[in-house]
Amino acid sequence: MRVTLLLLYPPGGPRRQAPSLLPRRRQHDCRAISRWWRPSFGANKGHNGATTKSFVEGGDWGVVKGLASDNKADYDVYVTIQFGHNDQKETSGVTLEQFQKNLVNLAGEVRGWGGTPILLTPLTRRSFSNGVATDSLHEERLATIAAANSAGVAYLDLNQASLKYVNRIGGAAAHAYNLKDGDNTHLNDWGSVVFGRLVADLLLEKKPELKEWIRANETLSALIRNGQPA
Repeated sequence: MRVTLLLLYPPGGPRRQAPSLLPRRRQHDCRAISRWWRPSFGANKGHNGATTKSFVEGGDWGVVKGLASDNKADYDVYVTIQFGHNDQKETSGVTLEQFQKNLVNLAGEVRGWGGTPILLTPLTRRSFSNGVATDSLHEERLATIAAANSAGVAYLDLNQASLKYVNRIGGAAAHAYNLKDGDNTHLNDWGSVVFGRLVADLLLEKKPELKEWIRANETLSALIRNGQPA
């Protein structure tokens, strides 16, 4: 799962100077994943194993709220929200209906903080059967889209875009992005860059007004667009 805050200097410059929210190592990670030009900032607050339920109950969502609330006076705050992989598990305690409702609630809370929520359908797993990538998050994709429509917020169909991409490049190339052998869910550093680029390009399609804040990489974008391994 991933919950990312995008703190963007508004047109005309910042309302006041603000320090970076991230230590140097995390600044590098965020630039590699989300492709933001400085001096705007991105902060990924997601972590492995979280569900829409545990992320709230465990206090992580409160951290997101604090960052958004503390910086809304100086930045235009966007919060991208992607869940599904862990909510899907039988042990999660989250039904598909609850998953959709939780996403609606999270989007509504971001709006209440003065931010702009954007829901993402879950990144595809890179599991293949007979040479075809398995569409294992189909129901979570539909629930995320339904949640976005219910909440009246934008969504990025990362699931379909990533599924299309891994199908075009094939299993061997797709598995090169795995964090470790046999892990078709989590990404290594380069995989994070590649699929982060895909997210950035999807975001620009949906919200082209954000172009001035996003670092272009036409070489990587073209590889993804043309279905070639990166």
